[in-house]
Amino acid sequence: MVIKPLYLLADSQLFFWKSDGDSLTERIRADLDSGKPSAAYIGASNGDQPEFYSLFEAAMESMDISDCRMVPSQPAREDILFLENAGLIVLSGGDVERGWHVFEQNGLKELLPKKRFDGAILMGVSAGAVQLGLGCLSNAAQPKQLDMFRFAPFYVGAHDEGNDWFDLRALVNLSQSDARAVGLPAGGGAVYYADGTLEPLRRPLIEIVKEDAKITENLMGPLDASRMPQD
Repeated sequence: MVIKPLYLLADSQLFFWKSDGDSLTERIRADLDSGKPSAAYIGASNGDQPEFYSLFEAAMESMDISDCRMVPSQPAREDILFLENAGLIVLSGGDVERGWHVFEQNGLKELLPKKRFDGAILMGVSAGAVQLGLGCLSNAAQPKQLDMFRFAPFYVGAHDEGNDWFDLRALVNLSQSDARAVGLPAGGGAVYYADGTLEPLRRPLIEIVKEDAKITENLMGPLDASRMPQD
């Protein structure tokens, strides 16, 4: 099975973005294997708030996907069955650590990697995008690194330009070896392909790299394609 692109969104704006005939929803729809795909929304990071699921439903309607379901933090058997068959899975925004603890408790920490390698399209919005990367800083008084799904071989930050990407810089600095981090500005996002290509969407990304204890930064524009090494 071909591993599908990983979609990392700073927020929900890209769901409804079109530019010169290109739209994210059309690209995702074209990449789904089934003619009648199903889409699952995982709202653990925001406490399963229905208003955010409504945004997801509106985005799916624009993709002509009507078979949708919110998979709650305490899923029933039918929710798990739906998720196991979904072609598109969206991880919500909210609190990164809160959502991750839910995944550890409800079995999604083990199920989502299987879906990734079974050919499902995974998309993370804000906190969800962070969870698809290497990890985050904990919410503790003395923060430490928390590992996440690691589907993307770099740390991900979302709409944190107002804080000058403090958490991303800290994660790179705390890394014991070479490390890479990508910041998604508000309204922007990125597509990470299985061959290591990272495609910025709509807004330039910030890339922070640590190699041999030296840290460098650069901006990656939407028209650039940066090839990034796999782990």
